[in-house]
Amino acid sequence: MGISNTMLGTPVHSGNVQPEWIDYNGHMNVAYYVLAFDLGIDALWADFGITEEHIETQQSSTFAVESHVLYRRELKLEDPYVITSQILAFDEKRIHQFQRMYHGTAGFLAATAEWMSLHVDLQARKVAPWPKNILGGISRIALAQPDWGVPEEQGSRMHVRSPIWTAVPSVEESGRR
Repeated sequence: MGISNTMLGTPVHSGNVQPEWIDYNGHMNVAYYVLAFDLGIDALWADFGITEEHIETQQSSTFAVESHVLYRRELKLEDPYVITSQILAFDEKRIHQFQRMYHGTAGFLAATAEWMSLHVDLQARKVAPWPKNILGGISRIALAQPDWGVPEEQGSRMHVRSPIWTAVPSVEESGRR
């Protein structure tokens, strides 16, 4: 994977923007950014031990319960990209991770994705503790990460700085209710 020293996170997936990913604006459509990030999750999960075989035989997988994608710069047809991952936190049933998508040769940050995923027993369709081997895989990777710090985009909130109109009360107004 074309990774430079300025890229943060562990490289987990790389590829090129496909023709079917291009929208009417001439750049990668938002849905395909999410697809590329999801392919990065699949690769990271496989490193933990959550493979197709594991899912089938153990009836154990993950469900994404929250995500937030920020689009920084556009990618165009055939642009190479690299997805990196940073584990922010995990416990006995969930994992919070942060991904970055970089242009594979120019190195600029194209997008970020923040995810909260839960471990699920697929037979019961309920949240369940990680299997011991998977928890060990997550621990191994998390503890091997360098200190990249907290991503500035983590937990970001969507808002219009100076709205002409808003349905969202200001902090001052919400304190008066």
